[in-house]
Amino acid sequence: MFQVLLVDDEPLVRHNLWTLLDWADYGFELCGQAHNGLIALTMIEQSPPHIVIIDVDMPEMSGVELNRTIKERFPGVKTIMLSSYDDYDYVRDCLNNGSIDYLLKHRLDESTLLNILNKAVSEMQQENRLREKQVAESIIAEKVSPEDMRDYLLYLLKRQTKTTYGFEDVSQKDNLYPHASRYATAALQIVPFLLLTESYSDVQTNGLVQQVVDMMQQSLGDIHERTAVYVEEGRFVIVFSFRERSEHIMQREVDGQLRKIQHALELFLNLQSVTAVGPICTSLSQLASSYCSAEYELDGSSSVKTFSSHTLQNETPCSDKRSHEKDQSQRVSLTIEEQKQLLLSIERFDKQGVHQLISSIFASIDYLPIHSHTVQMVVSELMQTGDKAWRTCLPSTDPAVANLPSRSELGRMKTIRELEQGLQSFFSSLFHLLNQHRVIGSYSRHVTQTIQFILERYSGYVTLELAASVIGLNASYLSRIFKEETQRTFSEYVNQVRIDAGCKLLDSGRYSIKEISMQVGFTTHNYFFKVFKEITGLTPQAYLSNPGKRKNETKLPTLHMGN
Repeated sequence: MFQVLLVDDEPLVRHNLWTLLDWADYGFELCGQAHNGLIALTMIEQSPPHIVIIDVDMPEMSGVELNRTIKERFPGVKTIMLSSYDDYDYVRDCLNNGSIDYLLKHRLDESTLLNILNKAVSEMQQENRLREKQVAESIIAEKVSPEDMRDYLLYLLKRQTKTTYGFEDVSQKDNLYPHASRYATAALQIVPFLLLTESYSDVQTNGLVQQVVDMMQQSLGDIHERTAVYVEEGRFVIVFSFRERSEHIMQREVDGQLRKIQHALELFLNLQSVTAVGPICTSLSQLASSYCSAEYELDGSSSVKTFSSHTLQNETPCSDKRSHEKDQSQRVSLTIEEQKQLLLSIERFDKQGVHQLISSIFASIDYLPIHSHTVQMVVSELMQTGDKAWRTCLPSTDPAVANLPSRSELGRMKTIRELEQGLQSFFSSLFHLLNQHRVIGSYSRHVTQTIQFILERYSGYVTLELAASVIGLNASYLSRIFKEETQRTFSEYVNQVRIDAGCKLLDSGRYSIKEISMQVGFTTHNYFFKVFKEITGLTPQAYLSNPGKRKNETKLPTLHMGN
């Protein structure tokens, strides 16, 4: 859409212009209106339109002055002058300062206005052709280097415009793609890119990108026939050029090349990737629209390789893509509440709570492709929280840490469901690892197993008899050795663990006291109060309301547990 700004001090005239034609039907959008030149100038400074329709006679700053200022400061903006008077001096001044035309208000109709608007668009296109040709000629010297060629292609792709600028002459002259008459673009996304590079330095990230580009180009062959270009955040574009060929042959060649590239990336760099192909182009100026279509397909679903068999027309799904991205941008990462809940569940060793939270998080993003920024960020933050948990309990040199699933393993997942299962496996392994190191002291194997059983089951039904049957011991014998080694009875130890977990929940401020008593395994509210007072020396209410006293007077005994 070409943006048009109306500037006239007469409300009726502005209304007449506003309703004179169906602007959107002809590719125009009224982006605003102003009743004097100073206001119009401020609006143009904030967001320059393509075209400004200006009344010649206005207070504070005349239309002639505004037109002159626009041409000095915003030479790319086209102006159309309006007046109630047929004064040749005005006409001459306005045309000398670059106006497209000078129109009389009482003679203005839909056809006249539309013709002048199209004339403005035509002039813009001619200027753009000249400007783009100058840019191309400045970028491309006698011989195009691979770096310059990629820079130039990236420049074209970033334009994302429907306007044809006539780059074919430039490409033939400078041998970008000799003898090419058709083009296609493919978007390729490295699935785990953000996960893999979040801890990389810029040098390491650039090194990975260069490896991928080199491998892709090696697979593609001659850079003047097929070119791999890095875009951003693990996304690459491949530009294919063709001589006169059938669309079937072009489709077969593109599909084959993409399969080769994906296989090479997985085999040699252990990188999963997804691809999508845009419509066929008849000129380099249409690359941006073709690439926009490929991105739309890529980000609209996680399917691999979609080839559009029709030649690119004027319309592109770029606006639909932006709308699609907007719909998908509801979640960017974990919420603060989710982060707090995850940390609290890990502190409490609540495996079920972590499992349910991960399931809930993935249910909110399962419509997104696995390579999307949101999915990668969510997984990254979940992994970072897990990393923080084991680093606070275990030395980084502990060989058991190597058993945890790594980011590269998650990067090989091909679906959201697999990724969720991978995260569940990561936290299950994490809990197992932490439990192994949670009990410290010179305990026998059976007592250690009993303590681990308590730590895992304290929020539910826990009895000495149940623990004994799980471990495979006589309950009386277990009771005796447990008391000898821990200096507490089984029930005392269970209550200590439950109250310790209850204190963490009270500190979080997320639950009522009654809810906490149930979550940590007490069957009645009153019994929770009684045990809490016995162990901490405070009631739950006093614990909450007197943090200073809590630090000095609580009688929380030290458990043989890691922090």
